[in-house]
Amino acid sequence: MKVKEAMHKGVDWVSPDTPVTELSKLMCDHDIGSIPIGEDDRLIGMVTDRDIVCKGLARDGFNLSRATARDVMTNDIHCCREDDDLAKALRHMEELKIRRLPVINKSKRMVGMLSLGDISNMASGDLLTKTVKSVSAHH
Repeated sequence: MKVKEAMHKGVDWVSPDTPVTELSKLMCDHDIGSIPIGEDDRLIGMVTDRDIVCKGLARDGFNLSRATARDVMTNDIHCCREDDDLAKALRHMEELKIRRLPVINKSKRMVGMLSLGDISNMASGDLLTKTVKSVSAHH
């Protein structure tokens, strides 16, 4: 099975200057745990709900009213390609201990997002169990 068969299609990104308060509302409104951050037509980072808490709210001196995505985003984003084997993408998620992986096409444009939830009904039980245990392990 290929990644494109399991991924969530049509993912949008926001600017690194987007206020954290707006990111939080978007996550809530769309029932998602991460938002890709893009600039000049390329993916430059990702903000997760955990990033907002650990890199923002939990830090002394953090000013929520002035904070932007750039202040809390994770750089150096790992991706997979839409034509990758799903098992390969799952191994990548397992190695990195991440729950979500942006999906790009041959032109390096983001075309979707692959999450553990997306693959819960697609991957074999053994592969899914192994991946979830590894990704969820304390790190």
